[in-house]
Amino acid sequence: MIAVKQPQLMTPQEYLEWEDWQPIKHEYIDGEVFAMTGGTIPDNDIAVNLTSALKNHLRGKGCKVQMADAKVGISQNGPFHYPDVMVSCDKSDRTARKIIYHPCLIVEVLSAGTESFDRGKKFANYRRIDSLKEYVLIDADRMAVECYRLNEKGRWELNPYIPEETDTEVIEMDIHLQSVDFHCPISLLYEDVVFPEDILNSSEN
Repeated sequence: MIAVKQPQLMTPQEYLEWEDWQPIKHEYIDGEVFAMTGGTIPDNDIAVNLTSALKNHLRGKGCKVQMADAKVGISQNGPFHYPDVMVSCDKSDRTARKIIYHPCLIVEVLSAGTESFDRGKKFANYRRIDSLKEYVLIDADRMAVECYRLNEKGRWELNPYIPEETDTEVIEMDIHLQSVDFHCPISLLYEDVVFPEDILNSSEN
């Protein structure tokens, strides 16, 4: 989704009360409010594919899997974001009605309008969440997944998953999300996703 800045400044409590009455979602950063608009079908396909797989994997394990309508709070006073996918295994989040505060995994699907923000300011905000162990960026235009993991020294390490391509096929690759001990082939994340090159090739034929 694309964030569009709104003119008003609000306190965290004003934002939370105001957003309850809005027809669309809004993120909140340092007193500023950003309307969440846009989003593409490939973005949604990837989020649905991953959410469905995580839900099956974590069923009965005391974890909750959320999609884009669930809000995460960096603290009680914000910032507040809407990740594409997140998982919390914290007991205090199991009965949450509006805001998740203790996710262990957050996933964003990259788009042209959000990529720099997802990699920069948003990741910086997410790193402030004590419970977060893994941050994943999924490219919607090609098979490429970047997994940032918090290591034993408290540093974030990048683990990329970019399958090799031959003249005839893309070589399969296994994705491992350590925070929830989840494995899946990278092709599962991209099931039914149409890439820009697919559209170009079909138009040329």
